[in-house]
Amino acid sequence: MTQHYPNAANTGLDWFKSSYSSGDQSCVEVARVLGTVPVRDSKNPHGPTLTLTLTAWTAFITHTKTQA
Repeated sequence: MTQHYPNAANTGLDWFKSSYSSGDQSCVEVARVLGTVPVRDSKNPHGPTLTLTLTAWTAFITHTKTQA
């Protein structure tokens, strides 16, 4: 499942970056929402947001860790 927020900055969510973020602004931010994981581009906080299921997010993180 995905959900698009046309104006992510007005979602009222508490966004955060990974502690592994390099600080060069090439990051994604996530928010805590029960049952889903909203993701957005840190360079474009007013842009679209993709909301992933917990299963999809877990698969993404697992793949990312194994490919690093």
